[in-house]
Amino acid sequence: MRLSLRLFLGYSLIIVLGGWLFFNEFSKVVRPGLRQSLEESLVDTANLLAELVAREVVERRITQGEFAQGMARYGERRFNARIWSLTKRFPHLFVYVTDAKGIVVYDSRGRGLGADYSRWNDVYLTLRGQYGARSSPEDPNDEGSSVMYVAAPVLAEGRLAGVLTVAKPSLSVQPFVDQLRRQLMEKGVWLALASLPVVFLLSIWLTASVRRLTAYALEARAGRRVAPPRPREPELAQLAEAMEAMRVELEGKDYVERYLHTLTHELKSPLAAIQGASELLQEEMPAAARARFLGNIRAETQRMQRIVERLLHLAVVEKRQSLQDVEPLDPDQLARTLCEEKAPQCQAKGLQLQLGLEGRARVTGERFLLRQAMGNLIDNAIDFSPPGGLITLDSAQREGAWTLTIGDQGPGIPDYAIERVFERFYSLPRPNGGGKSTGIGLAFVKEVAELHGGSVRLENREGGGGAVVSLSLPVE
Repeated sequence: MRLSLRLFLGYSLIIVLGGWLFFNEFSKVVRPGLRQSLEESLVDTANLLAELVAREVVERRITQGEFAQGMARYGERRFNARIWSLTKRFPHLFVYVTDAKGIVVYDSRGRGLGADYSRWNDVYLTLRGQYGARSSPEDPNDEGSSVMYVAAPVLAEGRLAGVLTVAKPSLSVQPFVDQLRRQLMEKGVWLALASLPVVFLLSIWLTASVRRLTAYALEARAGRRVAPPRPREPELAQLAEAMEAMRVELEGKDYVERYLHTLTHELKSPLAAIQGASELLQEEMPAAARARFLGNIRAETQRMQRIVERLLHLAVVEKRQSLQDVEPLDPDQLARTLCEEKAPQCQAKGLQLQLGLEGRARVTGERFLLRQAMGNLIDNAIDFSPPGGLITLDSAQREGAWTLTIGDQGPGIPDYAIERVFERFYSLPRPNGGGKSTGIGLAFVKEVAELHGGSVRLENREGGGGAVVSLSLPVE
């Protein structure tokens, strides 16, 4: 499972669990909170009614007085009170009054007249000058039938004349509790759904540096030229530096091994030729033969020198991860200058140079490297062109790239060599019995092109009659 998906699922689980815990704890708190609010309002109601009913309690006419009549009319009322999204239609408040001994003298529901309530907490505590309240179920078998009772003393000229208790079923506030829970649940679900995109983006952001490090490691493993990432996180930045140092060290060891292997392999042939010629020179031979063998030694020595020099240039480019002496260049002018310098070589073979350079492009790069690369391509075209042949140089700018195309009229490239011409030390014999080159020139061109963010391609002309090489570089 990918790290970003793990983070996404982990954060989502945390949000779901956190929301569930919050909802669960809030549900435990909201019901007692509403009951406390209900009790507070009942305290005010009980004390207000106790003042209104005091005279009728003292005069023992409460069952026939204005208070009883008012309570009867209240019980018959029908409301249309819109409270939040709920509508209250029926009264849920009832009252009973006891005398100073706790005997019920009035009950708005007509249930307990003459009953002794002196042992009930609301009445018992109030008769003793304390705050009296209780919560009791109407039906012992039904937990939802709980009723809250709040009492207040009925005072007449400072004397305790009785107790008035206001009662309200807890079930009357249950719709508000249920509605609040539903609203919390809905908002919680919407909040969780809305947070999913945020969590997804957060997981992507947190793993961006890890993905860059992974891409860097894959590119480095494939042997491509790539700069190490620069993560914002200190730990990942330290890891990137360690990976880059390890890559450089491993590539250095591997490069030295390959360098020595290829160098010794390529020097075997000229060394063997020199050794054979030197052994023959120790014997008596005609002056012409001696001069020929001395010429062979000189030619092989020069070949070894070219191999070493070009291999050193190639090694420098291959180890580079980025450009150094960068400047804006006119690649067409650079190609035109090289053609002027190569003119004597072309005249010696009777070759004609045909230029189709637009001269409008601007590229950014290292002049020395690009000059070397273009020079190698032109040299190849000269080497493989037959005497009196035509070499064409054309340029074009399209889709953000400048492309130089060089064509010759030589024998072309054999099918078996198409995929290998850019390999180091791979070389084809020149036409008309010419020898092989060092096999480093095209490998150098490929490295320079890639270092500049470009590419090089070599193919045969359509219908035969020579090869065409294309060097592409990004324009400014």
